[in-house]
Amino acid sequence: MTTVAARNLPRFGGFNLGMIRLELRRMMRNRRTVVFTLIMPAVFFLLFGTNASNRSERIGGGNVTGYILVSMAVYGAMLATTSGGAMVSIERAAGWSRQLRLTPLKPVAYIAVKLVLAMIIGFVSVAVAFAVGAVSGAQLPAHAWILCGLLAWVCALVFAAFGLFMGYLLPSENVMQILGPVLAVLSFAGGLFAPVDTFGHTFATIAKFTPVYGVGEIARYPLVHDGTLWIAVLNVVVWTALFSAGAMWRFRRDTARV
Repeated sequence: MTTVAARNLPRFGGFNLGMIRLELRRMMRNRRTVVFTLIMPAVFFLLFGTNASNRSERIGGGNVTGYILVSMAVYGAMLATTSGGAMVSIERAAGWSRQLRLTPLKPVAYIAVKLVLAMIIGFVSVAVAFAVGAVSGAQLPAHAWILCGLLAWVCALVFAAFGLFMGYLLPSENVMQILGPVLAVLSFAGGLFAPVDTFGHTFATIAKFTPVYGVGEIARYPLVHDGTLWIAVLNVVVWTALFSAGAMWRFRRDTARV
């Protein structure tokens, strides 16, 4: 009996590629999600980053258009990863979280699937933004094209965890309607839409404690080589740990109600 039961236990706590493919296919059928996460950041970049003065003004090893491109790629990755994580709210409304309590699926494996899904969507969002920037006057050193894109994507993990956490706290029918404006405010407060020192020392100090600050600073560093990098890294690590812990806590509470 023990041997049979052991064989029936899923590997890696239930984490598998088939589940990721299924979730990804379902998410990409949502047109609102595609427009919101893949198209809107690129449109914002075209609207605000491609005028003649931005293309001609230099910053770091590139131009201001390139700087804005990286910021909009970070914003797109934030939207995409948050949206991917927050999809869990729909499953909660359908009672799926309770059903999971009856399966061998481990909380860590379930959260890992959601985080991987969110990061896949985030990667596509960054790739779309950079493709648009490449043909719209953005200039970055060759290494910065690669590093800025990778860092914008990898550091957006903090918002995959954020979306997952919020998906357990907010109602499914309006989760992204709430999180969309929240991300916009956080982006402004964290210096993604404008340099934090533009608004004075107090604002710049507060900005360093927001979850957006670290992601933006790290992603733009290969271009500008400016800022205190260790503070940005610490910011991302701490917020990712906090949101991930919160998501696991909420998952256990939901699946305990059977």
